[in-house]
Amino acid sequence: MLNSFRCLLLWLGLAATLSALPASLARAAAPSAALLTSQLDLLAQKVVQLGRIPGLAMVIVVEGEVVWVEGYGVTQVGSREKIDADTAFRLASLSKGFAGAVCGLLVQEGALRWDTRVTDPIPGFQLNAPGAAQQVTLRDVLSHRVGLPFHTYDRDLEANKPYPVLAAKLGEAPLRCQPGACYAYQNVAFGLVSDLVFAATGDFYTHQVESRIFHPLGMHNATFGRDGLESSRRWARPHVRGKRGWMAVRPKETYYRVPPAAGVNATARDMGAWIRAQLGMAPEVLDADLIADLQRPQIATPTELRRNGWRGTRIKSAQYATGWRIFDYAGHELVFHAGAVQGYRAMLGMLPDKKFGMAVLWNSESSAPGGMLAVALDRVLGLPSRDWTGFEKTPLRGRR
Repeated sequence: MLNSFRCLLLWLGLAATLSALPASLARAAAPSAALLTSQLDLLAQKVVQLGRIPGLAMVIVVEGEVVWVEGYGVTQVGSREKIDADTAFRLASLSKGFAGAVCGLLVQEGALRWDTRVTDPIPGFQLNAPGAAQQVTLRDVLSHRVGLPFHTYDRDLEANKPYPVLAAKLGEAPLRCQPGACYAYQNVAFGLVSDLVFAATGDFYTHQVESRIFHPLGMHNATFGRDGLESSRRWARPHVRGKRGWMAVRPKETYYRVPPAAGVNATARDMGAWIRAQLGMAPEVLDADLIADLQRPQIATPTELRRNGWRGTRIKSAQYATGWRIFDYAGHELVFHAGAVQGYRAMLGMLPDKKFGMAVLWNSESSAPGGMLAVALDRVLGLPSRDWTGFEKTPLRGRR
């Protein structure tokens, strides 16, 4: 009887202790790096096989170190060439983070200022309201606060109109708001970063990124442009949907014409180095003050909260920083960006407080891999499991 009474007291004490814990501590424990990578490896295999896509590449960073980098599927349908850790993909809009970083380095050196006005080095720049162009700063361009409507002249860019022609036409587009006052995502206007960097350094934007970021970080397979992609030792061909399934096409030149917005090609291994740098693990290239500045929110992006899938469910607030999206993911800061051009998709997310990051690159226009990052985030944060891809509970039909 005495032992039973002691057990009851012990149980009541334990229950009281658990009830006093913060809700965040009552969540399931995060898996080990080995368990996490094995789970995501299996999920990647399922996404490729069950999602019937050509392939993808994935890199995972835990506690600031690359713990997994792997390729799945093939570089081209009908080919036996496997995607591996060193297969190059187009990054599309993941390129914008590099634009912010190289400008930040130039700001640190004094060659640029965040409040450098576009019209100072580019007096011909115009907007469709008196005095508006003179208000636009470098930071406004990098955080999509130029004041133009969403995706101004993207369709013309896709129709092979040259960037200089479209940049000159920005003065004809009706303004959505005064510069700095609202958010509207841009690609053509984001290309102004190239002009500002050239004016400040006398060197091409692409060369500045290569010498200041790619080379110091050991991103040995990172390149710019279609020629850079097609000259890679191994590269993933873009795929679009045809009558008989996925069909490989040649990469389009269009968005490569705005290198700051969508010009970078890289491998999963390269992205591991980039994630580590953004998590503060390469201070000789990007120091802590610069990273904090680049990832500091600049403008609210409420349209992100109305998306389907994990973004509409998990994200509680959404803002844009300097080349990055900043989300509140279940109470944790998520530094994020996605990218999409014809035949390619890409996604990168980081939890700075966990020193965790993950990138997924794929060579098709499929939405199947889109939930992989959220699955990983939920695992790391110990959140209730959700099958964001739709494939987790379906068994593989054999190992790859």
